[in-house]
Amino acid sequence: MSAAFRFPRFFMTNAGPCPYLPGRTERKVFTELAGEHASELNDALGRIGFRRSQNVAYRPSCTDCTACVSVRIVAEAFKPNATQRKLVRRNSDLVVRACKPWSTDEQFSLLQRYLSARHPNGGMTEMDEIDFADMVEQTPVDTYVIEYREPMVDGRQGALVGACLTDKQGDGLSMIYSFFDPDKIERSGLGSYIIVDHVLRAQKAGLPYVYLGYWVEGSDRMSYKVRYQPIERLGRSGWERFDPPPPSTSETSNPAEGGLPRDSGGRLLK
Repeated sequence: MSAAFRFPRFFMTNAGPCPYLPGRTERKVFTELAGEHASELNDALGRIGFRRSQNVAYRPSCTDCTACVSVRIVAEAFKPNATQRKLVRRNSDLVVRACKPWSTDEQFSLLQRYLSARHPNGGMTEMDEIDFADMVEQTPVDTYVIEYREPMVDGRQGALVGACLTDKQGDGLSMIYSFFDPDKIERSGLGSYIIVDHVLRAQKAGLPYVYLGYWVEGSDRMSYKVRYQPIERLGRSGWERFDPPPPSTSETSNPAEGGLPRDSGGRLLK
């Protein structure tokens, strides 16, 4: 008699340079998300600090370092501060739509502009259209591309200025990867607005959390994540609220930046 649910097999990546802290190395433990129970497995692993990339769930498993800490916003208790309320008002005219996970040329063009301006030396700059399509479309769980567009003009669809690949889990929204137009000076703070919008969406849907991936104390690239209070981190005793140090003023918006699992040749694991 076969079991209804098979315990997943876990694997380890080779050690490679840490994308967050200079001079350190990183490894990741990962497993495949497949079959009729993929969503349940993804939900369970998400609650213990795993992230999804395509059909893979992964988390850091470094030998001598525990700097990467899983964090999530407590959506049900979140109240925007003055700066965040200003962002919501500034972008209230945007047309926001949850789309099926199907990649488009417009999305890929926006991603290229974003990476070129914000992360010119990051590993994702080497992505081509097929890599991007795989990132968006290869998902065994409930996934959307949340698009943020300028208002319609003469009945025509407005320009795409932001997007986020988002998973809907049993207990919240997981922001897999977000990007925005770096040239929209009049909409400065778009990355922060996308996060706030996700928290407000979670509230409306009755979902208690928004998962942001990993926070790394001492990494400026990750410091933006702790601006959204209250926030919880995953420790040895489970999830707990914490008061992080004041973040830097730099803006970014990708909860998964630098963290996607790759093989020894730098290719995304599939």
